[in-house]
Amino acid sequence: MTAGRWPGATDAGTICAVAGRSQRDMQDWLAAYPELFSARPFDAALASTLSMAMAFSGPWFTSEQLRMANKACLWAFGLDWRVDYVATSAREVGEVARRCLAVADGRDPEPGDDLTRFLADIRKELTASPAFPALGHVWHEELRRMLEAMTLEREWRDGGVTPTLDAYLDNADNLGFSFAFASHLIHTGGPADPEALALVREASWAVQRVVRLLNDLGTFERDVKWGDLNALLLGVPREEVDRRVAALADRSRELIGPLRAGHPHIAGYLERQMDFCAGFYRLADYWGRF
Repeated sequence: MTAGRWPGATDAGTICAVAGRSQRDMQDWLAAYPELFSARPFDAALASTLSMAMAFSGPWFTSEQLRMANKACLWAFGLDWRVDYVATSAREVGEVARRCLAVADGRDPEPGDDLTRFLADIRKELTASPAFPALGHVWHEELRRMLEAMTLEREWRDGGVTPTLDAYLDNADNLGFSFAFASHLIHTGGPADPEALALVREASWAVQRVVRLLNDLGTFERDVKWGDLNALLLGVPREEVDRRVAALADRSRELIGPLRAGHPHIAGYLERQMDFCAGFYRLADYWGRF
């Protein structure tokens, strides 16, 4: 990268200041739900890098505007840990999903369960948003999609099933990107018009598939150690995964394009999330070490 292509130092400083404020919020959430976030991988670097991912992806947003994106993303990391490493079977994962959906429907979390307690707090904050009456169903649906995808992946793992790359990508909701994005839309006031909303969601799902593969390319060694599924463990050459990333990214930009005029912040945020991940996963991973 040449010097002229680096972001301006002043702009970078402003973005990092927003990320710093967000990180303090995230540290508070990590401390508020100790049963969920006590494992070593939930370290200070995870909070820092997640905060920077949001701030650099939406540099026009304040830390308050990015608050729900950060909060939902951190909760999704806690869910992923509970599903992939704490749960002992697909049946147990299904029970986790049941409890989460019950809370999403407005029921109280079970005593001592920080996962559902945190989700209930997220829901409470979202329901206070003016956009929730129009977009609350999207949040609930994205949560359900994520939970079903996580359950299916655990069934694959427990059953020794190796899915095709296409089936794996069809299950990309397990990443949680679109769930966190739906939370962000409600908090910042996304489009209520059904046609525009459908375009936004389709673009979100497309970006999610790109990020799913970028994550796999960057976390292959950890996934091997932790026993996670990964596109590179499906019998597909890396060159094919690289080609699929490029094709999916092109498709994502096609879907984002029509949003630029009427919803520039949404379009920009989706595209920058994808591009941020392309750079981030070349060098690092969000999770800390065991």
